[in-house]
Amino acid sequence: MPPMETMVDLATPVSQSLAQVIDVFDAEIRSELLFVNRLTDQVRRYRGKLLRPNLLLLAGESSGRITHDHIVLAAVVEMVHMATLVHDDVLDEADVRRRNPTINRLIGNEGAVLLGDFLISHAYHLCSSLGSTWASRRVAAVTNIVCEGELLQIENRGNFNLTEAEYLDIIRRKTAALTGLCCELGAAVSKASVDAVEHLSAYGSDLGMAFQIVDDLLDLTGTESETGKSVGRDADRGKMTLPLIRFMERAAPSERKRLIDVLSSADPRKNGQIREMLADSDCTAQALEAARGFIASAIEHLTVLNDSNAKSKLIAAAEFVLHRRA
Repeated sequence: MPPMETMVDLATPVSQSLAQVIDVFDAEIRSELLFVNRLTDQVRRYRGKLLRPNLLLLAGESSGRITHDHIVLAAVVEMVHMATLVHDDVLDEADVRRRNPTINRLIGNEGAVLLGDFLISHAYHLCSSLGSTWASRRVAAVTNIVCEGELLQIENRGNFNLTEAEYLDIIRRKTAALTGLCCELGAAVSKASVDAVEHLSAYGSDLGMAFQIVDDLLDLTGTESETGKSVGRDADRGKMTLPLIRFMERAAPSERKRLIDVLSSADPRKNGQIREMLADSDCTAQALEAARGFIASAIEHLTVLNDSNAKSKLIAAAEFVLHRRA
């Protein structure tokens, strides 16, 4: 897939449904308090690719037809995702997202935490409007897993002996669980077979794994102007990501010590110093190759589907993850 293809292109089969999702999202979070609406207007600027609603709708379209329940659930998963972004910016002390100031920068951490809670509560309020409790229980269960992943990541800040398996467990929980759920919900609501639901859920999970590996790479190698958000935050918070883990596994003791010293320092130039240390290694290329492996696995899961425009866009969405710069 050419890198210039955007999520707008990928969403073509479900573009009308996606517009309805946005309407449902906006109507649900509208408040009678004007200052709350000003904050939610800021959150809307975080929408970006709308990857998760797109995945849910494409999974639904590829498995049958899109219904009102798909629209509602696509809005729900985007609310959950937005809440995690608002909370993540507090945890990472980030100042910029989507080239706009973060909520915590505008109103402080207390307000940002409460606004994230506001989005979560609206997600469950909206989800409870559906006739069945099954989807609500699945969204709640996976949101719990996402929170566990974030807690696990915090627990391992400064753990410079973090293994690759432990890192993959963290991102499977904090990122891949939600993307997997999107595809699971889309297929299940379309009444796809149990086998198809399982494969689409696995597709979404693998795509989410690749997405987070690439996201971590962009935090290390990208710039704020490219990504539209604060970069270098992983190093600032003592997070070990895949390139650093690969480097630590193969480095001489003196190089390991130097990297740990840099990660432990308060030097604002540490991200640049880390880049210099990794420049002569193939650790970033290896991390990208690991992401590519997850994408190959994701696409393999789609063989269970009949050929369709929606299926081809799911394949393209997986490839898009590897080429994105934001």
